[in-house]
Amino acid sequence: MFGRRSDTQGFGFLGEEESGFLTAPGAGRKELLIPPELIEQVRGQFFNRIDPSAASALPPDQLILRITEAVAKIVDEEKLQVNGSEQAAISQELFDDIVGIGPIEALLADPTVSDILVNGPDTVYVERAGRLELTGYRFRSEEHVLEVARRIAASVGRRVDEANPMVDARLKDGSRVNVIAPPLSVYGTVISIRKFAKSPLSLEDLAVGGSLSLQMCRFLQIAAQSRLNILISGGTGSGKTTLLNALSGLIHEEERIVTIEDAAEISLQRPHVVSLETRQRNSEGAGEVTQRDLLRNSLRMRPDRIIIGEVRGAEVHDMLQAMNTGHDGSMSTIHANSARDALLRLENLMLSTLANYQSSGARQQIASALDLVIHVERGANGRRFIRSINEIVAVEAGVIGSQILFDYRGDDEGREQNDPLFRHSGARPHFEEKIRRAGLTGDLQEVLHP
Repeated sequence: MFGRRSDTQGFGFLGEEESGFLTAPGAGRKELLIPPELIEQVRGQFFNRIDPSAASALPPDQLILRITEAVAKIVDEEKLQVNGSEQAAISQELFDDIVGIGPIEALLADPTVSDILVNGPDTVYVERAGRLELTGYRFRSEEHVLEVARRIAASVGRRVDEANPMVDARLKDGSRVNVIAPPLSVYGTVISIRKFAKSPLSLEDLAVGGSLSLQMCRFLQIAAQSRLNILISGGTGSGKTTLLNALSGLIHEEERIVTIEDAAEISLQRPHVVSLETRQRNSEGAGEVTQRDLLRNSLRMRPDRIIIGEVRGAEVHDMLQAMNTGHDGSMSTIHANSARDALLRLENLMLSTLANYQSSGARQQIASALDLVIHVERGANGRRFIRSINEIVAVEAGVIGSQILFDYRGDDEGREQNDPLFRHSGARPHFEEKIRRAGLTGDLQEVLHP
């Protein structure tokens, strides 16, 4: 039916453990309590009869039909006490084992989950609405976790072993995966998945959710349409890529956009987008393609705008050069604890990756290239919001000058109860020439002085 099974180890899937029974979990699936020894009996018989690699080559609709038939035959031959619903649940688990990622496949289909964190066979966390929670999902063993990790790595032509214990990969749906295995991970294989947003949020969506005010929303729309160069700063999981996606969605449809990322996460609903992704070195230490390599090549591709998922190395110099030489409207993100820290990190990246470069030159280039630094944060309650929108003005007395245009006042003890959470500082921006060229001067005045 599938071909005889070779030495290939099948993937398995255990659900929540309750009083010696297992719950077969899954998005939209009925939860059933099935004895674990019964599941293992069916699983063992199943993988003794089939070749998983041959099975995975079948179309999904044919594969689930074949699995269902095989499970029914096993149940009948072994005279197992399993009803139709339980057979369907076991068949779905086996399907996930063959073509999916085992026990956590159902979490990928859950729209409320943004991150999946596997800390070993018995510990699987998810993030929902900015908060981590422990799930009841389980792997059979550490070997099972490692086998799933190897399967993920193999899908992008990589391998996981002692010589290559760290891997970055991307699932078919675009979700980003990081794997780290022993000996680097002391207590077993760790899998971290950042899910790919199938429907990116717009700025209006973020405003409705309380991440920014409607006034800030309109201001950022004008900023994006006027081709201001924008850097988004923030910590891990603060919403930098979400905001970058939302801003990118405001770019005019006629513009040619080149995106550069380590792992593709930017999802632009634009007709003219070229997406580039870095490549890690292979097991022989060759074949690496960095963000800087891609950025330099992108300048020969006639881009109107360049979007870098995250600036973190030598590409910072080329990015700022591009912003200063005709690629206005470019955007990127950076890890930092504040807008001021973001500027310092840019400077440090330039000084650490370019020989004989002086601080004064780095600061001048940063100030000339950037128009806005938007700093985002995630609060203690998991809510993500814009902490401040800062305009970069010029280098004054050896320091990059900036001014706050908007900031968050929600945690200000001096704020009156009826005062808005977000405040416009009243400062007049210095980039009005770019706004004028875009024909949006009146719109800007209306937003800042309603």
